[in-house]
Amino acid sequence: MIKGFSKLSAKQKVQELTAAYGLSSDFNKTITQHIHPDLQEKYNQFSENTISNFYMPFGVAPSFVINNKEYAIPMVIEESSVVAAASKAAKFWSSRGGFRTKVISSKKAGQLFFKTDIAYEELILHKSEIDNFLINSVKDITASMEKRGGGILGMDLLKENTADDNLFCLLVDFETKDSMGANFINSCLEAMGEALKEFVSTHFNSSDDTSTEIIMAILSNYTPECVVECTIECSIDELTPYAGSYSAADFALRFKNAVDIANTNTHRAVTHNKGIMNGIDAVVLATGNDFRAIEAGVHAYAAQNGKYLGLTEITLDKNNFKYTLRVPLAVGTVGGLTKLHPMAKNALELLQSPNAHELMQIMAAAGMANNFSAIAALVTSGIQKGHMKMHLSNILEEFACNAQEKEEAENHFNSNTISHSAVKSFIAKIRS
Repeated sequence: MIKGFSKLSAKQKVQELTAAYGLSSDFNKTITQHIHPDLQEKYNQFSENTISNFYMPFGVAPSFVINNKEYAIPMVIEESSVVAAASKAAKFWSSRGGFRTKVISSKKAGQLFFKTDIAYEELILHKSEIDNFLINSVKDITASMEKRGGGILGMDLLKENTADDNLFCLLVDFETKDSMGANFINSCLEAMGEALKEFVSTHFNSSDDTSTEIIMAILSNYTPECVVECTIECSIDELTPYAGSYSAADFALRFKNAVDIANTNTHRAVTHNKGIMNGIDAVVLATGNDFRAIEAGVHAYAAQNGKYLGLTEITLDKNNFKYTLRVPLAVGTVGGLTKLHPMAKNALELLQSPNAHELMQIMAAAGMANNFSAIAALVTSGIQKGHMKMHLSNILEEFACNAQEKEEAENHFNSNTISHSAVKSFIAKIRS
């Protein structure tokens, strides 16, 4: 066991790890290569026990037209086919009305869990007094947010009888404007917890036998009322470029079948939604937002009716194709890493300095683009043809191929099935 690890310098950490786990010289070499010569001190502040950086590609998908405004969207992801698919879909839809988006709501929530011997019915009688007291107790925290049009929107007092007869939850709704709001919400809730204890003690003549205990105060990443909608629409005849060997009408029907399956079959729905998150997560990462919170909230939203289902719906009406995505996205353009990380700052600049609502819409469009491309591939040529073609470069890099070997492999696999084993055999053959 390594003792005092957090107090060691980065170099000492690597030395201790090498000694403790018998790491190779290549480990230290790679760690050193990925240390930034100028910005490492800044990157060290973003996490704990940092010894280097894990670089991810910063790609750009151009030609997105969203609500009649053109964007080049930054995407941080290790899978090249995601950026390629988004770019292709963006170009296609740019001449067909683009992506039409709107924010349905941007409400977020936090929870204050507490125990008390006071009956729920008695607490409810004093609900308005409790609300006013708690809101006034956090005025110093909410003042700045309120100036920007945000703050506390309302509260609900809920019984949590399934856990404990004396357990209650104060569900508080917030508007956090351009910030994701986690720190703001948590600060408000913790202060409100102390104020709640004071209120109960003062207004209910609580004795030692009738006390209020705060269990926890925390924001919720379940944001079913922080939702953005994205729609793409065109005549079915215009879908020919994606139809492959099918007619546009047959392609549209096959596309609808795939979407309908995702809206009834959970196994398919998970992968369907993962395709949406390919685009969304890439933009979330690029802009310094919290992809874990986004993922958790999206997947809970997909299962809100008791069964995990797809997030999109489709309508074919005569010769019209209409495809819609609704997804919860609690994101920010201020706070966190959005301005601290140099690349996140650049990503937001590339997006023309959007506010939080605009960023929600941009992310939804990226998710829609990737989902549309994935479904189109699935119901025509299959997902692997395009995916493995894009993946070939990664396999060639793994085998340290030179320029001539790469050219020969690319020519060969233009007309042959790509797999890791097939590429390995081909490289071995040309090298022998």
